[in-house]
Amino acid sequence: MSAVLDPHGHAAGDHAHDHAHDHPHGWRRWVFATNHKDIGTLYLLFSFTMLMVGGVLALLIRAELFQPGLQIVNPQLFNQFTTMHGLIMVFGAIMPAFVGFANWMIPLQIGASDMAFARMNNFSFWLLIPAAVMLVASFFMPGGAPAAGWTLYAPLTLQMGPSMDAGIFAMHIMGASSIMGSINIIVTILNMRAPGMTLMKMPMFAWTWLITAYLLIAVMPVLAGAITMTLTDRHFGTSFFNPAGGGDPVMYQHIFWFFGHPEVYIMILPAFGIVSHIVPAFARKRLFGYTSMVYATASIAILSFIVWAHHMFTTGMPVTGQLFFMYATMLIAVPTGVKIFNWIATMWRGSMTFETPMLFAVGFIFVFTMGGFTGLILSVAPVDIQLQDTYYVVAHFHYVLVAGSLYALFAGYYYWAPKWTGVMYSETRGKIHFWGSLITFNVTFFPMHFLGLAGMPRRYADYPMQFTDFNALASVGALGFGLMQVYFFVFIVLPAMRGQGQKAPQQPWEGSEGLEWEVPSPAPFHTYENPPKLNASATKVIG
Repeated sequence: MSAVLDPHGHAAGDHAHDHAHDHPHGWRRWVFATNHKDIGTLYLLFSFTMLMVGGVLALLIRAELFQPGLQIVNPQLFNQFTTMHGLIMVFGAIMPAFVGFANWMIPLQIGASDMAFARMNNFSFWLLIPAAVMLVASFFMPGGAPAAGWTLYAPLTLQMGPSMDAGIFAMHIMGASSIMGSINIIVTILNMRAPGMTLMKMPMFAWTWLITAYLLIAVMPVLAGAITMTLTDRHFGTSFFNPAGGGDPVMYQHIFWFFGHPEVYIMILPAFGIVSHIVPAFARKRLFGYTSMVYATASIAILSFIVWAHHMFTTGMPVTGQLFFMYATMLIAVPTGVKIFNWIATMWRGSMTFETPMLFAVGFIFVFTMGGFTGLILSVAPVDIQLQDTYYVVAHFHYVLVAGSLYALFAGYYYWAPKWTGVMYSETRGKIHFWGSLITFNVTFFPMHFLGLAGMPRRYADYPMQFTDFNALASVGALGFGLMQVYFFVFIVLPAMRGQGQKAPQQPWEGSEGLEWEVPSPAPFHTYENPPKLNASATKVIG
């Protein structure tokens, strides 16, 4: 979709308010930010910081598991590391990063001047800071950080020290931030699209985020309910999950996973959206089967609500229940397969080039498909009962979340950063980051499949001798993977933030389509003060 815009990013002929919108400078610009681009930048910087914190915890976990025996930490501290690593990566790194992309790109892609609720946008970001501080500070509370696993299962959570309460409050605040962000995204997409852009002409990234936002609003209150019940069990004498008072710890699992499974798709659907922009751009073809992609995304979201108990095959579920959740889980692989097919069909006989965004997108498709297949294996109840809580499960979800969500975020960064910063990244450095990440990721997590098949349980600080070699390999790979992300920040992000590098053209990629490529690079502080008017085919501006 394209429109004719002047150098200020306004639709042709709209110069009315050029002088009226000088923006604040210095710290005020960031603290009081209401501009969607600034808030998007804040989200991305916050999420990268949390990625580094979670990454340090991951490296401590892998350092402990480098060889058998207790090397560095005691089992209690090891469990704190595994719990906090999971919570920080899910709620502090991956989710805020996608919200950052949504803030930056959705108004640009749909021709909106900003997000619908600019001050609420500011508030939803700044809520994350005290929540993150509270979460990380729990390490320094009596008894140390929560050590119940990132799923926060009762009865362990009922026995933790005061840090558990800090963790619960932090989750509440992050949940409130997510809900506000989601409301903002839904209202922006439904009410602020450029004239002529119908829903079925909307960019895929906007579609995936629209559906994701509805998922977030549906499930974040469920998590809030589960952890509030935990809180009242701990302090107010209730017995929701305490068997001594007639409660049921398995009920917590049901409530948690009713949130937890849609949450998995909350972290992957926006990634599908990003990849659906990059693959057509570098194959120089239109996306194959746009309509089927939209319906597949909606199908995944709906089906995600009926598969939650596949995480609970070992809790004594009746066979009928196991069969239902087994078939429902297999069914959700169908719309996901449709997406993979569409991307491959888009690439088929396209004139492809492999710049860094395309490398990460193809890497995403390859490794995410592997993660999807291991998930399909875990959907088979008899197999899952053997593999439950082993390193096979750890390998599976890291293939989906690291090589899924994180690779798509990197792909999106390389693809859109020239529009954000006005400078091109170094293609050589980008390719070093991609190959370094791909190789070290597989060296880290591929051996875990074999550890799990051999029966090594997860969340254990020690293990018998026969698991030594694969664990040592995984630990070395993890260190390499962590260093590649430091390389990414120091040699790719920092130079771009400083404006170092070749100036980016308005449209740096030959095959890219969309309104965001109609504004100059870097994108002006205020774009689309009057929305671009699109014609019936949504390709040209009217008048």
